[in-house]
Amino acid sequence: ALSMFGTTVGLYGIPWCKKSLLLTVLMSVIGASMGILDTGGNVLALNTWGAEAGPHMQALHFSFAVGAFVAPILAKMALGGSESKDLLPVAEKTNQSVLRSVPAASAASAASALKHHLGADFLWSYVVIGTYLLLVSFFFFILYSKGSSARDKSKASLQKCMFAKYHYALIILLFVFFFCYVGAEVTYGSYIFTYAKVFADMKENEAAALNSVFWGAFAACRGVAIFCAACLYPGTMILLSIIGSAASSSCLAFFARYPASLWVGTAVYGASMATIFPSGISWIEQYTVVQGKSASLFVIGAALGEMCIPAVVGYLQGRFHHVPVVMYTALVTSAMTVMLFPLMYKLANSPGESDLKEMSESEDRKALLSNSGLNEDEE
Repeated sequence: ALSMFGTTVGLYGIPWCKKSLLLTVLMSVIGASMGILDTGGNVLALNTWGAEAGPHMQALHFSFAVGAFVAPILAKMALGGSESKDLLPVAEKTNQSVLRSVPAASAASAASALKHHLGADFLWSYVVIGTYLLLVSFFFFILYSKGSSARDKSKASLQKCMFAKYHYALIILLFVFFFCYVGAEVTYGSYIFTYAKVFADMKENEAAALNSVFWGAFAACRGVAIFCAACLYPGTMILLSIIGSAASSSCLAFFARYPASLWVGTAVYGASMATIFPSGISWIEQYTVVQGKSASLFVIGAALGEMCIPAVVGYLQGRFHHVPVVMYTALVTSAMTVMLFPLMYKLANSPGESDLKEMSESEDRKALLSNSGLNEDEE
């Protein structure tokens, strides 16, 4: 609720920003609030539904995918309408400026008119979105005020003995796992348009369609995963996803010069990447306690991958123009996830101290029972 309220404050303040420093501060507030919201949403789903949080976690991240897929389309529609309305007056003013030999003044007036028109259009969009988030934050405040703190305390006390033997190692490995996964996802989605134009010689509309295939398959598969999570274990979904991503990234790295391979590989790669993050959080919760700090580390790892890997790929692509760096990056990150998950599974299933103690006690009982049986036979 607090994170959504912080996002609301930032959205309300952005339309009236006149200085870049203030705009930077507000955008930082929105970014921090969204990071807290991402972490809190995952932890809230785990605390609310526990072992049955799989479908709900998939639904939560499906809403992210739908928003990422639909928002650019809506923004393009809004911007397209504004630009089409402004093209005619700008052209008329430019023609008049040529006739009057005062192009600088006309260009300045046209730019100011366009700025005023866009500001009026976008002012209400920020206000509407901020108001919606404010109402939702109030709704969460009401739910929080009616929640039972005693139930939360009892649940926390029950979960104290559920830490895995290699709890911190699992957290660090999953941090690296999400770093590679999210970095690969954002990198491919960001550079596939450029790759299609430069390496596959596609037109802009074809490259845009290929980009839409990736994100459309990503969003659709997250929607399907809501129902699959009800009948499949999170580990099974992760295994299927990393196998699909490894196979599709190999196809893209070595056979992307064929159009059919590029289209099919992109669709399969997007579908394979869809369920890894929510399934990973649901999977780790089966073996150890996932609290706010652990979930925040997962989000930080994902955010670092989202920032670092695309930047490195862009730098390398600028240095090596004839090498499809984005495809090799997808292959390397898929190989990393394939190697990391079996290691995490091995550590997660290693018996803890309490399990070893129970095993030793059961063996002692069996030994005592067998000894008592032998004594009775001798008598």
